Amino acid sequence: MGLSAEQLKEGLDSLAGREPAFALALDKVGYPAPRLRERGHATLLRTIVGQQVSVAAASSMWRRVEALAGPDIDPAILLASDFDTLRGCGLSRQKQGYVRSLCEMVSAGELDFSALPADDEEAIALLTRIKGIGRWSAEIYLLFAEGRADVWPAGDLGVQAGLHKVLGLEARPSEKETRTLGEGWRPHRGAAAIFTWHCYDNPAL
Repeated sequence: MGLSAEQLKEGLDSLAGREPAFALALDKVGYPAPRLRERGHATLLRTIVGQQVSVAAASSMWRRVEALAGPDIDPAILLASDFDTLRGCGLSRQKQGYVRSLCEMVSAGELDFSALPADDEEAIALLTRIKGIGRWSAEIYLLFAEGRADVWPAGDLGVQAGLHKVLGLEARPSEKETRTLGEGWRPHRGAAAIFTWHCYDNPAL
């Protein structure tokens, strides 16, 4: 599971102690709620299903995938299903390729979600071997499902927009600038990311 409320508070209190802008924003908007996801292949499969479709469409497709593969989303059932069966779940040819890539890695023992590499960059490198899973998706998984405290999704537009507001920058920082800014916030960059999402559309700021 992701960072708990206690871990978020600890991380943000530490950041507020070294970054006055964080302290000021925290005083105005308060602590964010935890963002929690279940650990395991089903969470990443749901990410794949939801790519480039509306929330409503993604929910409908996921219900059909669950009806087919069971509540635990058995990879073997998905791998044994033919194109038309998966198409009936709403999965395009491209999404089916992504789903099969993940299920094949899990079934072959190449990807064990209970024992991902402890090093964040190594874990990201492993997860991005799955077709359809880029760096952002891997980072979000590690932050929300694994509770990795120092994951920093610098390419996320919400993180960038949140920093723009919190730090009072002239413009939204680029991914490179966001990554550089985050270096000073180790080892609590995960809490910083969740806080920026909490801030970027918050009317209190």
